[in-house]
Amino acid sequence: MTASMRCGIVLHPAGHTRSPAMHTAAYAALGLDADYRAFDVPPADLPNAVARLRAEGVRQFAVSIPHKESMMDFVDELEPVGRAIGAINTVTLEGDRWIGTNTDWIGALRALERAGPVDGRRAVVLGAGGTARALIYGLRERGCPVFVLNRTIERAQSLADELGATEAGPLERFPDLAPELVINTTSVGMNEDRSPIDAAWLSKEMTVLDAVYAPEETRLLGDARAAGAHPVGGKWMLVHQAVEQLRRWTCLLDDAPTEADYARVPEIMADAFDAAGR
Repeated sequence: MTASMRCGIVLHPAGHTRSPAMHTAAYAALGLDADYRAFDVPPADLPNAVARLRAEGVRQFAVSIPHKESMMDFVDELEPVGRAIGAINTVTLEGDRWIGTNTDWIGALRALERAGPVDGRRAVVLGAGGTARALIYGLRERGCPVFVLNRTIERAQSLADELGATEAGPLERFPDLAPELVINTTSVGMNEDRSPIDAAWLSKEMTVLDAVYAPEETRLLGDARAAGAHPVGGKWMLVHQAVEQLRRWTCLLDDAPTEADYARVPEIMADAFDAAGR
């Protein structure tokens, strides 16, 4: 039996994504007659793929690497947050128009809030790629002084200037900054036993979020735990941005889920995320 509402994720390659498992579990728990598929779309085929999704009446699709910037050219309306960050991860059908936005920054903030307050806290963002853009935007929205550290200093400085971060510099600046929030947006630690920073630089006053989600406890998070800091796994950033995506399209339904329903979804998605990784 075909579901009456279709959603999905556009990315390339598609083999690693756990998004279908997470969203499908949430649909079942909320009683939604919907399905969620991974659409493997090479960059050269993006225009045709978007046309197919539109013709099929897809309600919403997530956007992942390598399409977060190029997808901005294919939506009918770009929300200010997507324009400010310079990338979108969500396209939702509202009426007959595709609306592009970004929920990565919301996912990151809610992940950090699992360990404590965020507003106004001194933050260091490691890396200067697309995920860093969303983090800097979100932290600045919460009044945090943000320091961007990266191996390529020029790239960090450019990003800091564009998004209003406090300062940029090399990774070696970390010990001088005494951050309360530390967020790794680099790929260092992905399926490898390495950390982007020295374990001796971590302290118990810090909350440490690693956007890397495999393994579940990266070297950085293990070092943070050993230092008495508050580690937060990358899984929670993915979960909370996905919850916001779900909210964006289901709130338009005549029989929309309640706030109590939405409150249940993070744990449901987290369990599905874990199961998909086994």
